[in-house]
Amino acid sequence: MTRDDALLEVRDLRTGYGASLVLDGLSFSMGVESVAVVGRNGMGKTTLCDTLVGFLPASGGEVLLAGRRLDGMAPETIARAGIAYVPQGRRLFPSLTVDEHLAMLARRARGRRWTPDAVYELFPRLAERRHHGGADLSGGEQQMLAVGRALLLNAPLIVMDEPSEGLAPTIVDVLVEIVRHLVAEGVAVLVVEQNLRAAVRLADRQLVMVSGRIEAQFTGDELLNRPDLQHRYLGVGSAAPAGAATGRRHTEGE
Repeated sequence: MTRDDALLEVRDLRTGYGASLVLDGLSFSMGVESVAVVGRNGMGKTTLCDTLVGFLPASGGEVLLAGRRLDGMAPETIARAGIAYVPQGRRLFPSLTVDEHLAMLARRARGRRWTPDAVYELFPRLAERRHHGGADLSGGEQQMLAVGRALLLNAPLIVMDEPSEGLAPTIVDVLVEIVRHLVAEGVAVLVVEQNLRAAVRLADRQLVMVSGRIEAQFTGDELLNRPDLQHRYLGVGSAAPAGAATGRRHTEGE
């Protein structure tokens, strides 16, 4: 990919907690496409998400969106600049209804592609549950709402952290179709995933993170059909069948 094609450029990014460095010279770029970052637990994947959206300040390097440097900016500034976030665990307000969650961003969405009505058209189940509180939704419904809330920013890039976590296969199918739909409409999607099978369905390109850096890049077919690569980079046993997930699902402590 040439620099002219890149929407997001991450250059030599360094981030940590106190004296502990988690991201150590991480670099990659992406255009209007779906890209997944995969890796073992503790490699820094969630830290990458938190740094891109401004929750965690970078100690070095650069993050550029469409040529504009965003590292060092506040989360709300980064969101307005064009990076929307679907966080791990959804982070919904338990007492607010679906309508109320979407209403918080409805004013900014007026006259643009994604409005609350468009979200309800995309997710008819949410329209049926529009008066239910966040705590009353199923895991799949919560994820639909988290995605819908991000869409209302009408951002050119959406970052999703562990979007398949806790979802039934049928809901993952819906998520895959949504990502394809977004890319076809010109929205880039960066997915951080622990589940290899979900990652290769959600994204065309797989970036493997090892110890805070992007160590390798593969297509989904390469990873699914090469148990040796899964064992080397993802910790899957060498005898694991092609297409095996990357291990037991749980929340990363990164």
